[in-house]
Amino acid sequence: MSGKSPSASPPNASIPRALKLADRVSDLSRARIEAFLEMMSAERGAAINTLQSYQRDLDDLHDFLTRRGTTPMTAEATDLAAHLADLASRGFEATTQARHLSSMRQFYKFLYAEGLRQDDPTSTLDAPKKGRALPKILSVDDVGRLLTLAEQEAAMPGPDRLGAVRLLALLELLYATGMRVSELVSLPARVLGQEGRFLVIRGKGNKERMVPLSRTAIAALKTYGEIRAELEANQKQQSPWLFPAASKEGYLPRQVFARDLKGLAIRAGLDPEAVSPHVLRHAFASHLLQNGADLRVVQELLGHSDISTTQIYTHVLEERLHQLVQNHHPLAKQGKKRD
Repeated sequence: MSGKSPSASPPNASIPRALKLADRVSDLSRARIEAFLEMMSAERGAAINTLQSYQRDLDDLHDFLTRRGTTPMTAEATDLAAHLADLASRGFEATTQARHLSSMRQFYKFLYAEGLRQDDPTSTLDAPKKGRALPKILSVDDVGRLLTLAEQEAAMPGPDRLGAVRLLALLELLYATGMRVSELVSLPARVLGQEGRFLVIRGKGNKERMVPLSRTAIAALKTYGEIRAELEANQKQQSPWLFPAASKEGYLPRQVFARDLKGLAIRAGLDPEAVSPHVLRHAFASHLLQNGADLRVVQELLGHSDISTTQIYTHVLEERLHQLVQNHHPLAKQGKKRD
């Protein structure tokens, strides 16, 4: 007999083989999700916010399917429908459910195109029904109050002047162009050196569009650029971003701009819940249409690929006109008295 003692079992020997296989399948599904995200970034030019949204949605799907004993690679249409039903039961709005479905459709189209699945289980799924909410709109006077106060605060000397001048530049640029907030905060510093009254914006899918600048936006940008140059003069490395910040991306987080904008709204006597960068984008579009701008032109300025997205603003105007008639037309007033 040998004097050797029995060798110790390897650390994973007690783990059932089925569980090890499940882990490998799970890892494979994660790898497919990563491959999909890489494709969306490299081939489609998807923005970082879009990629993060896809990743959150697909991670949520992966976790749900794991609890059901399956994976994204083996899931059937009934599993995906159950995931949507689970989102609804957890109180997610129809718009959020629709976004999750869109993420799943893009993912399974990728798997099918790459030959990684022989079918597309999302093809039979129906989108959640959702009512199209009319966007919140600030009046011309409301925007004027914000701009006037921002200009006054930017002219005041003191340690907070840089923040005030930056906020004025952000506000003027946003209202002059209708940019998405993600496009605004990530503008490159080179725009300070350009001439003319137009700005080239790189939007969704890396598509470029040209938007005009107002005289006040040009003036606010010039003032901000001068102060920014003074601060960066003594720094070894200059930021490539127009609005630099100590963030992961290197530029001002959109949440910081939204916070500063709400603070300005409070000081201007407006409801902060009714003011946001996105609401100002809506105001830009609605105020143009109110003054007779062509819908197709507004579509181009906003960077909408589908004009139906822009048409929501015409519904806002129709609702406002209806309210105007109801509140001010003499026959409408007589009708109220008869009631």
